[in-house]
Amino acid sequence: MTAVATSGEIKAGKAPRAAAVPSWLLAYLQATPLVLILGFFFILPILTILVVSFWDYDFAGLYPDFLTMNYSDTLGSWVSWKTYLNTLKFTAITWALTLAIGFWVAYFLAFHIRTTTMQMVLFLVCTVPFLTSNIIRMISWIPVLGRNGLVNSTLIELGIIPQPIEWLLYSDFAVVLALVHLNTLFMVTPIFNTLMRIDRALIEAARDCGASGWQVLWNVVLPLAKPGMAIGSIFVVTLVMADFSTVQVMSGGQSASVALMMKNQMSLLQYPAAAANAVVLLMVVLLMVAAILRVVDIRKEL
Repeated sequence: MTAVATSGEIKAGKAPRAAAVPSWLLAYLQATPLVLILGFFFILPILTILVVSFWDYDFAGLYPDFLTMNYSDTLGSWVSWKTYLNTLKFTAITWALTLAIGFWVAYFLAFHIRTTTMQMVLFLVCTVPFLTSNIIRMISWIPVLGRNGLVNSTLIELGIIPQPIEWLLYSDFAVVLALVHLNTLFMVTPIFNTLMRIDRALIEAARDCGASGWQVLWNVVLPLAKPGMAIGSIFVVTLVMADFSTVQVMSGGQSASVALMMKNQMSLLQYPAAAANAVVLLMVVLLMVAAILRVVDIRKEL
């Protein structure tokens, strides 16, 4: 009877009704591909690192176990604390400098360049250095800052200094300079995107009310640019905290960071110790990101 009725409906021009899928099941089915991708490429590696961080090890291999030795060695060592503080120092200085430079570059592109074409051209010019490797852009500072480099040679020829400045290269100054150079664009891009979304009528209204340029900047532009500044801050903080090559090369081995310590541990096959440091570093970065999100609501930008 059902088959005959269905055939009759088709002959009468009525399409058969599909089986209704519950709305809650449809939502789960739509989210399944994203869950599988995030689970395989994000959650599973983190869980693996977490498990390995509790293993035992020696020079011969790794031994599955549940020991807190790796965490006690990490959190109970003054060397580890000093390394974390040094990493936080590099992160704070780099974040402050990239925020200052990135905001003014984005502000200039958004408000002082009138045509959209020129804005895009100048923005693309800012991205040109990123067409090369980070390593190449980093080591390009060595012939500039070296003892016989461009800066020292120029200053000596001009008679400004009697002898080369030693701290320009292989120092904390060189590390911060390279980090700022490598990460400023990650601050420029979200801030520029945010500033371009600001309604210019708000700025005109503030000026019509008698606000000066600095008052417009402080009371109108900066509050509306906070989401982009927060997104750029998250990018810069996470990148600097995980950077080890810049610290190793530009400091000449005289400074350390958590990522560099982990790299050295892995080169010595101390994978559980490196995994414990990775977990601690992840928690520190998450706390910093959570602090940024508590101050600024980036959902306005998304």
